[in-house]
Amino acid sequence: MDIHEYQAKEILAQYGVKIAEGGLAHTVEEAVQRSREIDGNAWVVKAQIHS
Repeated sequence: MDIHEYQAKEILAQYGVKIAEGGLAHTVEEAVQRSREIDGNAWVVKAQIHS
């Protein structure tokens, strides 16, 4: 399989596997919005690419 981590998480969640809360963002603005949705006071941003 050639999938991103976020895609794997979506598949696993469909089968009831507990996944840490998070989300996909393509822009800074989307990342800010995701952080607001998650709540809390600290976040980690992880870049993903196929290489």
